Amino acid sequence: MQIATSTTPICDDQKSLHREPDLAHTEHEAALSLTALNSLNRAVAVIGPENGILYKNRAFDELFGGGELSPHLRECLNSLARGTENLESCETAFDDGRTLRIETMNLPDGLLVSAEDISKRVAELAQSAEQARTDPLTLLGNRRMFRERLRDLMANLDPAQDTAAVLSIDLDRFKAINDTLGHSVGDALLRSVASRLKSVVRREDVVARLGGDEFAVIQSGGPQPNSAAALAKRLVDLLGRSYIIDGNLLNIGASVGVALIPTDGVDDDEILKNADLALYRSKQDGRRTFRFFENSMDEQMQARRCLEIDLRRALAMRELKLVYQPQITLSTKQVTGFEALLRWQCPKRGLVAPAEFMPLAEEIGVIVQIGEWMIRTACREAVGWQQPLSVSVNVSAVQIASLTLLPVIRAVLAETGLDPGRLELEITESVLMKDHAVTLDMLQEIRSLGVRVSMDDFGTGYSSLASLRSFPFHKIRIDQSFVRGDPDDPGNIAIVRAIAALGRALGMTTTAEGVDTEGQLARVIADGCTDVQGYLISGPLNPELIEDFLHLRDGRADAAAA
Repeated sequence: MQIATSTTPICDDQKSLHREPDLAHTEHEAALSLTALNSLNRAVAVIGPENGILYKNRAFDELFGGGELSPHLRECLNSLARGTENLESCETAFDDGRTLRIETMNLPDGLLVSAEDISKRVAELAQSAEQARTDPLTLLGNRRMFRERLRDLMANLDPAQDTAAVLSIDLDRFKAINDTLGHSVGDALLRSVASRLKSVVRREDVVARLGGDEFAVIQSGGPQPNSAAALAKRLVDLLGRSYIIDGNLLNIGASVGVALIPTDGVDDDEILKNADLALYRSKQDGRRTFRFFENSMDEQMQARRCLEIDLRRALAMRELKLVYQPQITLSTKQVTGFEALLRWQCPKRGLVAPAEFMPLAEEIGVIVQIGEWMIRTACREAVGWQQPLSVSVNVSAVQIASLTLLPVIRAVLAETGLDPGRLELEITESVLMKDHAVTLDMLQEIRSLGVRVSMDDFGTGYSSLASLRSFPFHKIRIDQSFVRGDPDDPGNIAIVRAIAALGRALGMTTTAEGVDTEGQLARVIADGCTDVQGYLISGPLNPELIEDFLHLRDGRADAAAA
């Protein structure tokens, strides 16, 4: 289909009638556009080729004032027009404190400019950024801020001239206060610590709370290591002084580790790691002190990590085993039980002594798994003994704190069928030092099962008498240091005699550990001990040798009686 077209010519008057409505329409649209532009809250202007203002709306006058372009605005527009930074928009701060966002678009004969005041938004973002870098409890910087400042410092450091130091700080005994007195007291204490920290650093130093009871300082300037040593010493002293919080007199300590910049690291990760290694050493060395990082610390930590990996593997690969050292009652000379002792036969390390790995096992929590394995293994093997002798297993404070000990004992006794009276748990005084009431309740429940509980390494702590009064132990085990000590030392003699007398008065047996010679045996008998254990009787035995040992000892007893 074709659309018909008219061939009638249009006269001039007809053309005029058509143009006039078009012009009127255009002028109307222009008026509407100007009205709309003037109604905008956003500043709009058209700038001519010579930087003259060809058009501007009311918002532009309100934002920049009337008249010509200010030098600042003109420079900003020229920069955008030249595309010196390939920008079509920019944010710029004016002398009056405002921050404006300006956008431009090229026109055939000029520049279209639009702008808005973003000062409030910038201020809010700055406040938000500041809050994101501030610890809300202490109002110190947080870990994020600390790392940013440390990176900036190291990026602008002149290794030939500038020196600085990072001090990593950890509070001693804070967790105990927080747990016993509550988080409100703990929070108030942290704020007091933060206040003391700020009081001893310089304005140019950076102080932050990294989390929990961990703090850190960046000390810039000053001769190193003397400046860091002086500050660390001051921190240990000041943070270790008493605090009064909500009517409570609180005493904590502080341990400090120091890493020097740039000596001890090339980036923030390495510096912080080495400061933490130095902090770890200061804790190992007794706390309430400070230590500088040394390369040997990193080597020791690597060795510790390898030991941890091997220990976890040992659990999975069943490299742990128990050996048993016999105990005899002096009145009958009969073997009454065995102590289960842990051994680790590592394919790479050989035989590893418990003293080498048990502290690490407690620190990383593996001791709970090891302790459960020991109880289960000891009970299972003891069930197979021909004589109903007791088996004693050492229990750590970490096991008690885990609250899994009681259900484990119940489950093991049910699984193995061992008479509860044949199982003896050995605990040290440190077990009773934390959550005393909870621990005593648990021990009472264990005792109610028929399981025996003894106090191990008695005499080495400072609360022995209070511990014995708080719980009716079946046995007191006298630490071997008193038995193997100088036989002429009146202190050792007095201690062993006092413990033996105390045991008699409380109805508890007393086992002297570490009896290795006839002379030691004679002394503990004279001192009144009821039981002994040591190499004079026998060293620790593999499980398969226990029956042979008992037969041999019974044979000797029969021969002696004949």
